[in-house]
Amino acid sequence: GAPLGDLYARIDDATAIATVEAALDRGVTLVDTSPLYGRGLSEHRIGTALRRRPRESFVLSTKVGRLFAPAPAGVVRPEGYVGGFPHEGRFDYSYDGAMRSLEQSMLRLGVASVDVALVHDVDPWTHGEDAPARQREALTGALRALSDLRAQKVVGAIGIGVNDADVGERFAREADLDCVLLAGRYSLLEQPALDRFLPLARERGIGVIVGGVFNSGVLATGAKPGARHNYREAPPEILARVAAIEKVCAAHDVALPHAAIAFVLGHPAVSSVVLGAVTPDEVHRNAAAFAKPVPAALWRDLKARRLLREDAPTPA
Repeated sequence: GAPLGDLYARIDDATAIATVEAALDRGVTLVDTSPLYGRGLSEHRIGTALRRRPRESFVLSTKVGRLFAPAPAGVVRPEGYVGGFPHEGRFDYSYDGAMRSLEQSMLRLGVASVDVALVHDVDPWTHGEDAPARQREALTGALRALSDLRAQKVVGAIGIGVNDADVGERFAREADLDCVLLAGRYSLLEQPALDRFLPLARERGIGVIVGGVFNSGVLATGAKPGARHNYREAPPEILARVAAIEKVCAAHDVALPHAAIAFVLGHPAVSSVVLGAVTPDEVHRNAAAFAKPVPAALWRDLKARRLLREDAPTPA
């Protein structure tokens, strides 16, 4: 849902809503969003599309950890969103903050409950040196609130959504999580989640939702000038590694984005993958990639060239 909040570029409402409808028509059943995405715009657009569908036909995921209010003087912290609502956000991982955040989300989405609620961005990527304090706040506040809402059937499953595998591991050990959305740390380009987090998630029966399978762009566009990695312009060493991966993919007649999508589903701890899209055509291309098998020789060649970790499980 992030691109539907005008991440990097503005898109019109009709295209955004049509993109969600195209995904649902192609059999996508998990729709993931957040108040962060366009400061509520993504939730608003997704809610418009979902209201036209039977509630039982989709799994809806959103997040807590930020509260938004109107910003008549202008938005000070756009956080990468070039459009979005004229609202300003602030972090709040307290019990009451999580309750208010989810209430705001359900109003924007037009629903009375959500299937998945995740505590968002409790990692050093977002908070730097303040991350440990924010994590303690989330463990004693936001996650306790979500646990209560789960008991009340307002929320189906609870977890966290982060960009750091070590944070995923900590919360998997210290909280009663159903799932974790991990973005960018398990991809064709990098696999640090293999060290501890993914084995622990599998051991404890925690469903892993993998996001950021294109590492915010470079595995979708390939190694070209201006390609993005971790939400910034990709550095030369990343472009060189992606170019080498892309060369192996081309030798097997497999598109780089296709390989990136297929790879992450090879790990037994991964239950779902979420892909961003901004047009119905992108949705159709992603769906087509799921349907086409990748030859096992591709994974063997990537490992032989040390472009993929030897211990990385690959699709059967």
